Amino acid sequence: MPRKSISPEMPQPPLFTLEESTGKIELFPAVWSAAEQLIHPEAEVRQNGLKHLIDFQAPRFSSLVAYLLATRLTDPDLSVRAQIVRALGEVLMPDRNGQPAPEEVRHKLTAYLAQMRTRESYSILQALVEHPELENNVARLLDACPFACTHLVDILADRSATLEVRIRAVEEIGRVGYLDALPQLERLESRLESRVNGQRAMSFVPLTRSEDQELLPAIHRTLTLLRAP
Repeated sequence: MPRKSISPEMPQPPLFTLEESTGKIELFPAVWSAAEQLIHPEAEVRQNGLKHLIDFQAPRFSSLVAYLLATRLTDPDLSVRAQIVRALGEVLMPDRNGQPAPEEVRHKLTAYLAQMRTRESYSILQALVEHPELENNVARLLDACPFACTHLVDILADRSATLEVRIRAVEEIGRVGYLDALPQLERLESRLESRVNGQRAMSFVPLTRSEDQELLPAIHRTLTLLRAP
């Protein structure tokens, strides 16, 4: 699927060397205990376990821990979910020394992300609404899923989704560079403009700013990005 490049964001330097990579870190008792906390029913306990895993940089050097975090992308606690999005996005980026995470970790993580469906994509966008600084992290996760373009277009067109999430969906289409979305966005743009123009034509109806009017600028910006040479 053709798409445009994503600018990397540099995470903090790792606490472990690459030689201590996948298959070893999760054997440390502290890491194992923190990983177990990640499936606890109480959000505060999950938050604590996640903090320790991130402090150890275990997601970056353990394919098992990275996989476990990926299964929590739909965590019901938005704060936990946002931190998971941040941690996993950084796994897919080079560190500030230009070193990538171990190949096995990246391979296992992207294999899981490739199976994401609309629910996971929507959950990631919800985290982005509350934490706009996660733009690059979110783009990296979505870019690893070959179906993400379809998911984002579906979310954008879903009038039951929140306006904020729909706007983020169309923005991520432009940020990742999903050129295949162009025809669908153009059709949606035309449909929304017709609705807005129809409302304006009814001068006897008081004008209120609708979701269609809120979405159109974001769609215009994304179409401009995708059409750019």
